[in-house]
Amino acid sequence: MVNAYRILKLKEKIGAAEVGFRLFDCASVYGNEALIGDVFQEIMRSGVKREELFITSKVWNDMHGKGDVLLSCAKSLKDLKLDYIDLYFIHWPFPNFHPKGAPPDYRDPSARPYIHEEYMETWYQMERLLKAGYVRHIGTSNMTIPKLKLLLRDCTIMPAANEMELHPCFQQPELFQFCLDHGIQPIGFCPIGSPSRPDRDRTPDDVVDIEDPVVVKIAKTHGVHPAIICIKWAVQRGQIPIPFSIHRDKYAANLRCTIEDPLTEEEMKELAAADKNCRLIKGQVFLWEGANDWRDLWDVNGEITL
Repeated sequence: MVNAYRILKLKEKIGAAEVGFRLFDCASVYGNEALIGDVFQEIMRSGVKREELFITSKVWNDMHGKGDVLLSCAKSLKDLKLDYIDLYFIHWPFPNFHPKGAPPDYRDPSARPYIHEEYMETWYQMERLLKAGYVRHIGTSNMTIPKLKLLLRDCTIMPAANEMELHPCFQQPELFQFCLDHGIQPIGFCPIGSPSRPDRDRTPDDVVDIEDPVVVKIAKTHGVHPAIICIKWAVQRGQIPIPFSIHRDKYAANLRCTIEDPLTEEEMKELAAADKNCRLIKGQVFLWEGANDWRDLWDVNGEITL
């Protein structure tokens, strides 16, 4: 439940483990797995056993080719100083790449829409990693129902989890239920929204979860910050939120709130009705030539956009 992308200092990661966090969300594209590996070693030297930790990582878009997934996983294992990764994701369902800091209108000239045969070639490499013992589970990320349906039809090993944007103002109820119905654990990034997301993902219609009137009202009832309500809602709904913080008091509160003072059934209903269908991480930089806008990435009409 700790997003390693934002926690850059060794003492802060150790602090998260000290207060009880055991799930650490990593990815090769974050560019800090070597630093995180030193942290994990320090955490285990402090007395936390490896089997008590649940560590995830992800293969980035430029490593979908034949043999590349194994190479990517091997580098993550080396950097993280681990013998295995608990859960390994395909970060995005296409090989489209963008440089760091790319503007909203950037287009990789080789970018292309989702091609299922190519995705399955990547997925079968993921399956081989699992069979070889390098990873314990494999999962998807930033997927849609039409894409998942094809994957479930053709895979030989089911995805254990799907990492997706989930917060009170963007609940993705159909995709969320689809995952539950098929035994796929939803993991929600941006659980309190994403106030520090890149400017390229911001649009005038975006809303702020911690300012939503329903969230604010319920927070006042419980005497907590609205962000705490977002995390409580996520856990009680059945998803695994991955918030981040570099401050010990805040990440301790994030963990403690999941076991104290639960939301009432009525409050959960109020929050369900607060959904604004407001996607914050839009992904424009992954679009291909000829695509209309970021909505083409997400199959909003129920069919894969070609």
